[in-house]
Amino acid sequence: MREIFTYGSVGGASGNRCSYLELGKIEATNPCGEQPLLPYESCTLGSINLSAMITKNRLDLNRLKRTVHDAVHFLDNVIEVNKYPLARIERMSKSTRKIGLGIMGFADMLVQLDIPYDSDEAVKQAETVMSYILQESRKASAGLAKKRGNFPGYKDSIFNHPSTPYMRNATTTTIASTGTISIIAGTSSGIEPIFALTYARHVLDKKKLIELHPIFVEKAKKEGFFNDELVKAISETGSIQQVDKIPSHFKKIFVTSHDISAEWHVKIQAAFQKFTDNAVSKTINLSFDATPEDIERAYLSAYHKGCKGVTIYRYGSRDRQVLNIEAVAGGAETIAPRPRPARTHGITERISTGCGKLYVTINYDEKGMCEVFAQMGKTGGCASSQIEAAGRLISLALRSGVKAEAIIKQLTGIRCPSPAWQNGKMVLSCPDAIAQVLKGLSGSNLVEKNPMIGVCPECGGLLAHMEGCLVCHACGFSKCS
Repeated sequence: MREIFTYGSVGGASGNRCSYLELGKIEATNPCGEQPLLPYESCTLGSINLSAMITKNRLDLNRLKRTVHDAVHFLDNVIEVNKYPLARIERMSKSTRKIGLGIMGFADMLVQLDIPYDSDEAVKQAETVMSYILQESRKASAGLAKKRGNFPGYKDSIFNHPSTPYMRNATTTTIASTGTISIIAGTSSGIEPIFALTYARHVLDKKKLIELHPIFVEKAKKEGFFNDELVKAISETGSIQQVDKIPSHFKKIFVTSHDISAEWHVKIQAAFQKFTDNAVSKTINLSFDATPEDIERAYLSAYHKGCKGVTIYRYGSRDRQVLNIEAVAGGAETIAPRPRPARTHGITERISTGCGKLYVTINYDEKGMCEVFAQMGKTGGCASSQIEAAGRLISLALRSGVKAEAIIKQLTGIRCPSPAWQNGKMVLSCPDAIAQVLKGLSGSNLVEKNPMIGVCPECGGLLAHMEGCLVCHACGFSKCS
């Protein structure tokens, strides 16, 4: 049975249908931006799987209604039974009793209904389903208030009106990041488009399993064009837009994140925001050749359409990512160093060599070790020039993705006529000294405090930018969960 409702709790921020002049001032949001909160306030979040709400190729509103009412009841119970770390957090959380019911599986719902993601029909569907969820979640909250009482901050809220005499929760809807739970539920993330129609899952013993989107497989088999050759063609890009022998109507329905223009990403987010109390977690994907003006237009479009926040990711702005679309001429992989950032941080160590004291500086950027500088206590001479050359080549290798361990292995053991001793250990040469410093720092706290953005800390897979967050499609890790 497919999961249709999951929940999680976060601290963060609120689009605020309530007047909070007496309670505090919103100063920040949670990492994905969908939940602005007052100081010491919290919010309990849940997501309904829309792909499980389709019956006979139609959205089953009765099933959706029952799920919404059960979810609101459940989330309100969580507020009551939760163990709060501080009394002030408990007071603030229970004064507004915010819950944030959202969705996942929107893209999978659209493909079941044969609706292209980048279409006016999809925008209309987004408004229809989210307005219904908002309406029913308010009804469910009002029903709970009749039995349990209004939230304590009710008198200072917009709900303090004869038309809404009962309300248990100050907010009822939020569209949060669902990277991990959508994988558990076997559906697409939040309101994001399908990221790719094929991807690799990492399992035990570092094995990879190639998976295809199940709804695509089902429909392709039904149409009679599914075969191994098709799987191989799709696996090259994750998209079917450039694959021959696929019906055009399939290409319209099964669009992936990078097939969709920024305009449609924003339109879909804005459609959901209209009927969401708090805010929406989503990533607006731009192509590799996007200009600063394109990014400006995306931000302004989101602002004018009423989005409360927006995350923009330009394809290729990180040199390691899940889906690589552009093919390299001749099939050969091009290796190039990542740019050096304007600011790095690092450690300098002094080590004795036969030529004198060597000062080795290891610098780090957001992805790990990025450069090495080495300098002798005395300047000039052939040794200094060779040390500088070694540092430049090591830096180039590090920024090109060569592992520090491989560099250490190549430098370790190189001998010169004048070895030296340091802390009871022989230093055979200047290159050997650099290797010893690299080895000593390769597992330091600097690496732990500055993990490689783009690489999953759980399985080593590559991260994707989705729902304003970093998500691993291989193991389900989400930086925002």
